[in-house]
Amino acid sequence: RINGILKYEFGLKKTIKSISIAQKMIKQAVQIYNNERLHWSLDLNTPQNVHQNYNQQKYKSYAKKSA
Repeated sequence: RINGILKYEFGLKKTIKSISIAQKMIKQAVQIYNNERLHWSLDLNTPQNVHQNYNQQKYKSYAKKSA
């Protein structure tokens, strides 16, 4: 899921000309994903906000489907 979000929401699907540019783009995308992007499964909170307030609220967890 995270790979699709990074590719389609943050433009990381396209070919990037250098490793250093790719690293900067990924670093920026991860920062936005963790600190600015609201997540439905976190009741429209950011992962950073949930992490800071971990003991105050319960969130859904999704069990992995067995193969």
